[in-house]
Amino acid sequence: MENETPKLEEPRIRSRSGKKAAIIICLALAVGATAYMKNQHSPAVTPGDGSGGGVTVAAQPGSTNTEPESTERLPRLVDLGASKCIPCKMMAPILEELKQSHGKKFEVVFLDVWENPDAASEYNVNLIPTQIFFDASGAERFRHEGFLSKEDILAKWRELGVEP
Repeated sequence: MENETPKLEEPRIRSRSGKKAAIIICLALAVGATAYMKNQHSPAVTPGDGSGGGVTVAAQPGSTNTEPESTERLPRLVDLGASKCIPCKMMAPILEELKQSHGKKFEVVFLDVWENPDAASEYNVNLIPTQIFFDASGAERFRHEGFLSKEDILAKWRELGVEP
C-alpha cells in the first residue's frame, strides 16, 4: 500500500501544474479578447493609407514636396503589435532603424492593434507581435509571430529576393 501512495500523488502534482498552465493561457486569451472587443469601434488602418509608415505619398499640386512622384512600390514589412506589449517594445527600435537605414529597399509599417483592432482582423492576427512580409505587388510572402531580430528580418528579406 505504501507503493501506491506516491503513484497517486505524482499524477496529481503534474495535473495541478497542467491546470495552472491552462488557466494562465485562458486568462491571457481572455485579456486579449477583452482588449480586442473593447476597441472594436476604432476605424480600420491599412498600410498605404497615407498614415506614414514609409509609404510614398505623391506630391499634390501647390505642395512644397520637391520629391519626384514615384509609382514604384516597394516590398513592405508590416509589424502588428501594441505599444505596451513587451516584445513589441523590444522590436520598436529595430523597426525604426530598419525604416531609416533600408527605407529605399523596403517599407516598414507598424500598426498598433490595441489602438486599431480592425487591423488585427484585417490581417488575421492571432498574437502580437506579428510581422508580415509583402512583395512589391502587395502579395503576402511570409508571416512570423513573436519577436523577430534585425538580423532575422534582413535574412528573411534576402531569402525573399530583396537585398537590403
